[in-house]
Amino acid sequence: MKLSRSGLAVGSAMAASVMVLGACSSNADNNSDSAAASAVSDIQCEGKQDLKASGSTAQANAMTIFSTSFAKTCPGFELAYGGGGSGQGVSDFNQGLTDFGGSDSPIEDEDAAAAAQRCSSEAWNLPLVFGPIAVAYNIDGVDNLALSGPTLAKIFSGEITKWNDPAIAAENAGVDLPDEQISVLYRADQSGTTDNFQKYLTAAGGYTKGTGKTFNGGVGEGKQGNPGVGSAVAPTPGSIAYVEWAFAQSNNLSMAKIITDQDPEGVALTAESGGKTIESATLANGPDSHNMVIDTSSFYKPTQAGAYPIVLATYEIVCSKYSDTPTAQGVKTFLNVASAPQNQGADLQAAGYIPLPQDFQTKLQSSIDAIQ
Repeated sequence: MKLSRSGLAVGSAMAASVMVLGACSSNADNNSDSAAASAVSDIQCEGKQDLKASGSTAQANAMTIFSTSFAKTCPGFELAYGGGGSGQGVSDFNQGLTDFGGSDSPIEDEDAAAAAQRCSSEAWNLPLVFGPIAVAYNIDGVDNLALSGPTLAKIFSGEITKWNDPAIAAENAGVDLPDEQISVLYRADQSGTTDNFQKYLTAAGGYTKGTGKTFNGGVGEGKQGNPGVGSAVAPTPGSIAYVEWAFAQSNNLSMAKIITDQDPEGVALTAESGGKTIESATLANGPDSHNMVIDTSSFYKPTQAGAYPIVLATYEIVCSKYSDTPTAQGVKTFLNVASAPQNQGADLQAAGYIPLPQDFQTKLQSSIDAIQ
């Protein structure tokens, strides 16, 4: 994975096993370690050294992993990543305040037009990780809850307001559900997590409030970012929230199993169940496009058992052609480090993400190489 211009070659490499679809290979560890080491040693560290980006809080923990490796792989290089949500990331990028933006939804329509104007070229959506969305809840004495798309749609639109509602009880036979008010927590900021969750509710649950980065349910209390939502569930009795998996894990939250046609008892969120979902992913713009928008519509109604249906692709928004060569080279250097096999493996999974499948890694490399 060499960039087009010469630069400071990286001397040493970290050895790590390669993960594909959330499952570590049990064979040829030495070969995969050697491949990872080779990939790192081939990266040329060149271009702008102090990069700036902002946006998606769903990918914030992944960006910590990537930026740490970036600094180690390329001494003197650093990435300053600010959160603020996907809307902030797109806005900052389009205003030229950052070198790339983080978003859990691909840019389109007015945002895509504004990005093209900023770049004087097409802007591309490049997925670095997949982030499952957990449905976290806080019900005293209940640690095994299953909910379907239609039931979740009614909860998040205010049609179901009590935990012992007949619809919830019917999906949880034998569970002692309390006569307690449901407290909905949602993202107050412009959020790709919200957009993806509402798309799921619409496709799988008949949600009629609409999609988009603003929560449209008309019920509950808003919190800022995934950190705000994740930290609010535990101290809020009777609460339910949608939150990126990493933040549900870091806050030790109970997570509902999601009922699908293939899993009437519900499927729990794991690396394996998320990996099964990703296996069905296709590119919306066709297999040869460098603008790698994932068609997530197939996620929401799985066709195989054991596939968790609420998964988002988290993107980096980049210029296909930057106005200056150093910025283009710096962004490519960072993306090369972030997409290297050792950074798409166990550490990423431990942080609550499902790493890119191998075929997506290959395609992503082609798109990175095409940035000018």
